[in-house]
Amino acid sequence: MSATNPNLLEPNYATHPGELLAEWLEENQQTQADLAQRSGHAKKTINQLVKGIAPLNAAMALDLEKVTGVAASLWSNMEARYRQFKARQEERAHFAAACADDVARFSYKKMSDFGWLPATTDKTDRAGNLLHFFGVANFHQWSEVYGALEGAARESSSFKSELPDLSAWLRQGEIAAARIACAPFDEAVFRQNLTAIRALTAEPFSATTCPRVRELCAAAGIALVLVPELPGTHVSGFTRWLSPTKALIQQSLRHKRDDHLWFTFFHEAAHLLLHGKKEKFLEFQGRTDPKETEADVWSADFLIPPSEWRNFTQTVRKPYTDQALIEVARQLGVSPGVVAGRAQRETGAFNRYHSLFTRLELKAE
Repeated sequence: MSATNPNLLEPNYATHPGELLAEWLEENQQTQADLAQRSGHAKKTINQLVKGIAPLNAAMALDLEKVTGVAASLWSNMEARYRQFKARQEERAHFAAACADDVARFSYKKMSDFGWLPATTDKTDRAGNLLHFFGVANFHQWSEVYGALEGAARESSSFKSELPDLSAWLRQGEIAAARIACAPFDEAVFRQNLTAIRALTAEPFSATTCPRVRELCAAAGIALVLVPELPGTHVSGFTRWLSPTKALIQQSLRHKRDDHLWFTFFHEAAHLLLHGKKEKFLEFQGRTDPKETEADVWSADFLIPPSEWRNFTQTVRKPYTDQALIEVARQLGVSPGVVAGRAQRETGAFNRYHSLFTRLELKAE
């Protein structure tokens, strides 16, 4: 198997056709000079062919077929396999020197721990595994392809993380989304299913919650994937259109708290409903943008209607008690964590209400 592609059968050796030719000469008690005379090729060419120096072209394969009785296709196939093998060997040697700095920029071991890449300490294998993971021929093409997806991060002075790890997180989302079969996007179905998903926030979070949300999204044309962040990326979500009829909502498992999970989900949903199909939205710590603010407001208002929240804040004295937040959550049909998160953000009381949040251990893609 190939170290760079676990699905590819790759031999670790190859025989040059010159070796077979040398065996034929010995078995038939002929010399290289004899073969040169019979085939019409120069003695030097035959000698270089036997030694594996000279390549064997199609015309020579046909000549050898006539002289030896061995099919031209066999000679040509041996030559092709050998040259490919040599090219792989040369590529490995080049990788070791040329790709070391590129490979070092990725958190390879963490990606391996997540199951995205095969475990190895060999730098050449790591380079090949990374290129196969990204589906590119070299690291220059990696930059060409994934630089556009990282554009939102580059635009922000608050973004401090390594772009290679961010691109790896984005790529894993693409791979996971490709495995999810979705109906063509339907805005009406999506809005209807968002109401059903909101109702799920009030239910105890279980192993079936995320699969149910994913099914409701897929029925409306959206692939929902959960991908853990790599160290230092500070990313929480990403939204883009994979095609005119299929969208992606990608969330990290960064905060592992129900209020963050739900707020981020509806924030990403807002981008799909409010903003254009050519846009990409990458959410990370410290990012500010008018469309991000618009998505924040939509998410907050969808989870807790403004009139309902205004009525609560005008009738209940601060600081809110845990029991008061539990009661309003019941009335609104959302989880206490969603209400507690709203209360924390608006009052600044981030040291309160921790018992109302549900800590999550989610299965990553």
